[in-house]
Amino acid sequence: MATAANSITHTTRLLLRLGAATGLWLVAAFCFAAPEPAAEDVSISADEKAATTINHLQAPLYTAFTERYILDEVKNLRQMLADARVEFTEKVVEREFQVADRALTYATDTVTYFFYLIAGASTLLVLVGWNSLRDIKERVGAYANDEVKRITDSYEARLDKLELELHSKSKHIAATQEEIELTNEIHSLWLKASQESSPQSKITIYDQILLLRPDDVEALTYKADAALLLGQAQWASRLANKALDIDPENSHAMYQRACAHAESGYIDEALQDLEQAINQSETLRLQARDDSSFAAMAEHEQFLMLVSGLAPEE
Repeated sequence: MATAANSITHTTRLLLRLGAATGLWLVAAFCFAAPEPAAEDVSISADEKAATTINHLQAPLYTAFTERYILDEVKNLRQMLADARVEFTEKVVEREFQVADRALTYATDTVTYFFYLIAGASTLLVLVGWNSLRDIKERVGAYANDEVKRITDSYEARLDKLELELHSKSKHIAATQEEIELTNEIHSLWLKASQESSPQSKITIYDQILLLRPDDVEALTYKADAALLLGQAQWASRLANKALDIDPENSHAMYQRACAHAESGYIDEALQDLEQAINQSETLRLQARDDSSFAAMAEHEQFLMLVSGLAPEE
């Protein structure tokens, strides 16, 4: 690096020498130049003055010696720059080789020390004796067996838990599938019941629905309605009571019981059930106006107020 700096300094000196030579050349050229005519007018422009000066030259601006000197200096300067570049490149390459050599030496020393360490440890084990090595082997084997057993037990516990979850989900899926099949079957029975015209056929289908789902409130309620169409008011009342035991807030079952009480002649109980049913479902008010089950109390004042929606007079 120091040699490269010296080369650059030498190059700078050559440039200074070249500048000085160029200055001398310009001075010599102007010395040989003829003076400007004194009769020129002051208003002549700079270009015209330069043209006049060139036209009145009595000797060339340079000599062959000066040209040769400048060319030699330029040649030497280029040669010096090329030499400096080559020398700088060589220095850089040499530095890179030195760094690579040091890295290789460091790696070689590291590997050598590592093998020395292994050899020393092996020697120490040999000196300690075969029994110690066997004890170490047994301890390592026991530790490995314990770790394997611990990991195996952990995975077995996880697999057991996963198996239980899968079994539970399988049961849930099977139950859901059965429920879907049961719902589809019940739905088909409802469709079949809606297509039947006779109350007895509807009751048969409702019995099939109740056989599949005994706590089906709608089936009990519609069966009570069909029983009323057959004139079985007591049977309809029992079916409505059974439906209300399952769902006490079911307005349709309450309405069917009111119809059964009305046909059986229990006017007060019928009005009470009808009032509760209408309070729960306003659509039953319109249905009660035209229901033949309430024909016996069509002129009853409380019944008329219920179906008309008027408040009782005080």
